[in-house]
Amino acid sequence: MLATLSAMLLSLAQPAAAGESLTVGQLQFQRCELSQPRSAATTAAWCAEFSQPEDRAKPQGRRVAFKLALIRSDAAEVHSDPLVLLAGGPGQAATESWPQIAGAFALARRSRHVILLDQRGTGGSNALRCAAEETPADAVKAAQEQAADLAGARKMAEECLARVRDRADPAQYTTSVAVEDLEALRQALGQVKYNLVGISYGTRVAQQYARRHPEGVRSLVLDGVAPNELVLGAEFAQSLDQALRARFALCDAEPACHERFGDVYKDLYALRARLQQQPLPVSLRDPQSFAPLRHDLDADTFAGLVRLYAYAPETAALLPLAIHEAAAGNAAPLMGQASLITADLGASLTSGMGLSVICAEDADLLQSRPEDKALILGGDFVDAFRAQCEVWPRGSRPADFHEPLRSDLPALLLSGQYDPVTPPRYGEQVAKGLSRSRHLVAPGQGHNVIGRGCMPRLFARFIDRLETDKLDAGCIAEMGATPFFLDYNGASP
Repeated sequence: MLATLSAMLLSLAQPAAAGESLTVGQLQFQRCELSQPRSAATTAAWCAEFSQPEDRAKPQGRRVAFKLALIRSDAAEVHSDPLVLLAGGPGQAATESWPQIAGAFALARRSRHVILLDQRGTGGSNALRCAAEETPADAVKAAQEQAADLAGARKMAEECLARVRDRADPAQYTTSVAVEDLEALRQALGQVKYNLVGISYGTRVAQQYARRHPEGVRSLVLDGVAPNELVLGAEFAQSLDQALRARFALCDAEPACHERFGDVYKDLYALRARLQQQPLPVSLRDPQSFAPLRHDLDADTFAGLVRLYAYAPETAALLPLAIHEAAAGNAAPLMGQASLITADLGASLTSGMGLSVICAEDADLLQSRPEDKALILGGDFVDAFRAQCEVWPRGSRPADFHEPLRSDLPALLLSGQYDPVTPPRYGEQVAKGLSRSRHLVAPGQGHNVIGRGCMPRLFARFIDRLETDKLDAGCIAEMGATPFFLDYNGASP
């Protein structure tokens, strides 16, 4: 059987004339181009038709047509176990995420194909979008206002539901249902074994699949690890504050940074307190269209922007300067950079699918933490999630959904030292249940590190050999935090 499957996949490695189709298992792939939001660039791929019942209890009912693509290896001999990208969010699509992460896969996919399946409710798989285009420049402000205003949060959910209910039952767009889509795809591909590569929320999908269908998994790579036990949203404020405190301690320890900015962590909260009393009017030019913009920077908007900056080391390096400038009355640089980030996020995330996941899997377990009120992010979003889920149709959750994964599958876990949303302690927590796992923490890095430094090389080596105990990861010590910007020309010499 394996020899037959290998032959099927090996056929994809051979040169093909224009227009030629590729058959893998029961699926026929055709040449296609993958687009990405907010870009005219495309990626060459092979696409196939694949559909599943929206509700598996009603197999004759409405079906979900999936966007399915294969990135072909050019090797003469291709292994029969493909790499499968599980995108983050919840709400991101694998085909749209691929261009940003393709470099991280360059070595690992030399002798393996990559399977990209847009999870139901995202991208080209009946996306549950709450607006025609989720790309407002003030996306963070809108989200924070909804968090602070429960009526606004509930109204947002009602309007989104009205938009999608004619073509989807949101209760059928959960992680558990998506896991069965992945298994149906595996069967259609000829019962291959998956090398699952989960990014952020995708690590939840990977763990749930490994629990339900361990026979379908060759290996796990989890980048930005979310433990099964985690209730999404419960620790957002705490994790962000810890990451900021640790990162700003680097500025305190660097003479030039400390002399320029003083106690950045203290100033962060001082500015938040000022904005709670009186928002700061901000005038700027849109970084892309150069159109004049005007915003009011209030405390909630400020907190959301700081969180976005904290995700990557490059933008985190700008935070002391951005906070210092905003405290002096110039918040245009902070808002300008953030408008680029929020527009990209708005284009890539499907809000309705995110609600389907959180409402089914987390909302009833969310508990307000009084201590979060004092933290930069606050705790209002917990109440906002609950308010939205009073409106949103709630899917089912298996009884063991939030139990830790116990497995002897080979697993490589990756974390960033200063990750503000999935901190390294999460990776340590998951690793305890995986007897053949290795957890690597990238120094100085933020959220998602598979493409950083030597990580692509370690990723590829792990996929080839599945040797967690013998993997020489000493090269990650060469990574480190991006030097803080002392002005907009960069760091000190």
